Formats: sequence, structure tokens, C-alpha cells
Amino acid sequence: MHLITRVLPGLLLSATLACAHSQQKPDTRTERPGPTLLKVENQGFADMNIFVLSEGRRVRLGMVTGNSSATFTIPADLVGGARQMRFLADPIGGSNRPVSDDISVLPGDHVSLVIPPSASP
Repeated sequence: MHLITRVLPGLLLSATLACAHSQQKPDTRTERPGPTLLKVENQGFADMNIFVLSEGRRVRLGMVTGNSSATFTIPADLVGGARQMRFLADPIGGSNRPVSDDISVLPGDHVSLVIPPSASP
């Protein structure tokens, strides 16, 4: 009996800890993709304002100076699903406005846009 009185409390404690461990909620967090990025390489001389066109909205992402590159974050509310988007390069002081083709962009994608020298005014 002496052995049972020593072992029984230890077994009960182990069983209680095992039950408490098994009742923890599983980790339901899902891994979220990183930001959706647009890298713009402006090979022209004119500085360009860069816009994303999606579902009738025109959202300015920023400016890339002539003969340089810049990276912009595309707002999360414009990305995903079956949405199509285009990118508009609006030259500062010019009238030519090159627009990309429609593309699907998913969250976490990295998109590249090259503005050739002929796109400058």
C-alpha cells in the first residue's frame, strides 16, 4: 500500500497534465503572404507618376525619376481574387500615358514594369 500511495498521486498529476495539454486550441493562424510589390524600371528621361488601375479606381503608387528604378507596394485591397489590374505611367510635363495590359496579381506577388525610352515625351 505504501508504494500505491506514492505512485497514485504522481499518476493522477501526469494524467491531469496530459489532458490539459491535449485541450489546447490548435494554432489556427495561417501564414500570410508578404506585401505585393511593383518594381518599375524607367529607361526614359522623363519622371513618371505610377498608378494602378483596378475596378474603376486609379490609385497613385508614387514617382520614379528618369533612368532609375523604384519599388512600390500595391495596396492589399486592390490585389487578389479574379481582379484584373493595369499600371499607368504618367510622365510629368508630358502627354503620352503608356498603360500596361491587364494582368492578375495575387497577394505576395512581385511584378516588374519596364518603361522603355520611347514611352517618354
